[in-house]
Amino acid sequence: MNLRSIAFLLLLPGLCPAQKKPASITPTPTDSAFYAPLKYRLIGPFRGGRADAVSGSLTNKHLFYFGATGGGLWKTTDGGSNWKNVSDGFFGGGVGAVAVAPSDETIVYAGQGESTLRNNVSEDLGGIWRSDNGGRTWRNLGLKDSRHIARIVIHPKNPDIAWVAVLGHLFGPNTERGVYKTTDGGKTWRRVLFVNDNTGCSDVVMEPGNPSVLYAGLWHVRRTPYSMESGGEGSGLYKSTDGGETWVELSKKKGLPKGVWGVVNVAVSASNPDKVFAMVENAQGVPGIITGSMSIPPTIIRCMC
Repeated sequence: MNLRSIAFLLLLPGLCPAQKKPASITPTPTDSAFYAPLKYRLIGPFRGGRADAVSGSLTNKHLFYFGATGGGLWKTTDGGSNWKNVSDGFFGGGVGAVAVAPSDETIVYAGQGESTLRNNVSEDLGGIWRSDNGGRTWRNLGLKDSRHIARIVIHPKNPDIAWVAVLGHLFGPNTERGVYKTTDGGKTWRRVLFVNDNTGCSDVVMEPGNPSVLYAGLWHVRRTPYSMESGGEGSGLYKSTDGGETWVELSKKKGLPKGVWGVVNVAVSASNPDKVFAMVENAQGVPGIITGSMSIPPTIIRCMC
C-alpha cells in the first residue's frame, strides 16, 4: 500500500480541531476481575473459509450468520455449536456483508464479494440477496456489477428500507459503487452517494435507533496483478442527516488528517451517539497518541466541541 499509518479518530459534532500540543493522558486502570470470567473459544465452521461478515438477532442470543470469503453464507441457531450453509443452491463464493433485520429476524440481506481487500481476494457477480424465511430460500435483488459489497444497514423498524456500501470493481473503474438505498425491499435501488468511478464505499453505519443519521467511509483503491494501491481522490468521511438522501463531506474539517486518505471505517457509540469513531488510513497521521506497536500504528485524535 502507498499509505503507511492509520489515524483512529474520536469525532464529536462540529469536528473542532485538536490541540497542537495535546496534554499527556494517563491510561485509566482496568479491574482485572471484570475480564477474568471472559473466555474465548473457536466456534468454526471449519470448512467455510476466512470470516468476512457476521450478523445476529437482537432478540435471540444464539442466532448468527457468518459470511465466508469463498464458502458462502452459514447459520447457527445454537450459539456456534453447529453451523449450516444456507446459501448453497442459491449463491456461493465470497460474502462481504450480511445483515439481519432488527424488526424481523426472519428477514436477512447478504452481499457478495469479499470486503477485506488483499492480494488474494474473492470477487463475485451475484450482487445482493434477500431471504424472508431465515435463510431457507433466497431471491436476488440486483447490484450485480458491484463485485464487492462491504456493509448492509437495515432500517430498525422497516425491513424494506436498507443502505448498502458498494466497493465496486477492484481491478478497474466502474460506476456501480458508493452508497445505494432501497425503500421497497430491494426491488429498486438508488445510488445516493457517489464520488467517482475509482472510489467505492468501505463502510456505512447508522446512528443507533436513528435512521435519519448515517455515516459513510469512501475508499479510492485499486488492485493490479502486482500491487495494491490504497488512497487517492475521493477517499473521505461523509455524513447524512436525512436518511442518506444528501451527504456532507467531513474530511476537510479542521482536526482531521491532512493529505491523502485511504480506507475509512466508522462506528457510532450506542451509549452516546454524539461520539463517532473513525479509523482513517493516512500517510502521515496527525498529532495525537500512538496506541500500539503494530507495523501500521493507529493515531488517536480527540476533538472537543
